[in-house]
Amino acid sequence: MKKTIVVYGSSTGTCEAIANTIAEKLGVEAINVSDFNADVVAENDNLILGTSTWGAGELQDDWYDGINVLKEADLSDKTVAIFGCGDAESYSDTFCGGMKEIYDAAQGANILPGVSTDGYTFDDSEAIVDGKFVGLALDDVNEDDQTEGRIDAWLEAIKPAL
Repeated sequence: MKKTIVVYGSSTGTCEAIANTIAEKLGVEAINVSDFNADVVAENDNLILGTSTWGAGELQDDWYDGINVLKEADLSDKTVAIFGCGDAESYSDTFCGGMKEIYDAAQGANILPGVSTDGYTFDDSEAIVDGKFVGLALDDVNEDDQTEGRIDAWLEAIKPAL
């Protein structure tokens, strides 16, 4: 696997815990998006980017500067994978929508395919493109019993590209 880093934005600790789980499973470092900058982009071939979703499908607050880092970077030789945390019961119409903002900002990179919406219970999400999530969608609030299995399946699917 090429040099990889996990970058997360987390307000309550859920996305941070998931980022740390992903990093541990891959044997790489996880950092808070507040520490994400052009040097981090330059030093890594693979960027695994995660956010929680707030309000009406909005990106986690710390990510707004991170979005600017992505938009200003040359991502042409980078591989990007995205994961997001959401609450499919309380925010069923905006489930994991924050992932879409990262997806849009990372255009130009090789963005790895997301997961199927099969097996998820929600009404709508901005993070669906061509019938699939733009990354790994997780509801660790209501479906925490599925989190580990979903992470493992997603990592197995993306590892060959990393």
